[in-house]
Amino acid sequence: MGCRLARTVRAVFVTTNESKRREAQRILGVELESAALDVPEVQSLDFAEVAAHKARAAREALGSPSYPVLVEDSGIVLGAWNGLPGALTKWFVAGVGNEGILRMLCGGDRGARAVCAVAVAGAAGDVRVFEGVVEGEVAAEPRGEEGFGWDPIFVPLGGRLTYAEMGERKHEDSHRARAFGQVRKWLEKLDGEEA
Repeated sequence: MGCRLARTVRAVFVTTNESKRREAQRILGVELESAALDVPEVQSLDFAEVAAHKARAAREALGSPSYPVLVEDSGIVLGAWNGLPGALTKWFVAGVGNEGILRMLCGGDRGARAVCAVAVAGAAGDVRVFEGVVEGEVAAEPRGEEGFGWDPIFVPLGGRLTYAEMGERKHEDSHRARAFGQVRKWLEKLDGEEA
């Protein structure tokens, strides 16, 4: 994942999280400009719908640039909650924290999915969405010091460590790595067609 695309791709990633920008840049193999925009977010549990809407709004806020605008939306989906918190994860964590989520989960089904949707708004205004999913479960208590958000409570399937305990190893095959990996393959295909 470390090699560069054959040509220089100019793109902007709309995020206020520098760690996300660095991770996306490393996966894509291109320099990403960043823009900290406050774009409206539709109320939906569907990550792809939220990301696509944000990408269109971000592209418009940036003056409809001639280069791709990338936006991501990610979160955790709990089996016991039939899709919640989904695309509303950020607000759940901000409101009750990981401990509150664990208290509300209170036993039973601990199955979970980590989901990331990356929407790319192209120069013509078209939007493509790439989704990465990692199956897993919710830990009994928050563990680990790395990462952010719900990383201390998510354990990928077949593992024993939470995302927060994995450190940099999380980025090798996380939900975000899977989504941005698809974006990279798409960019490489475009690069080959235009070379």
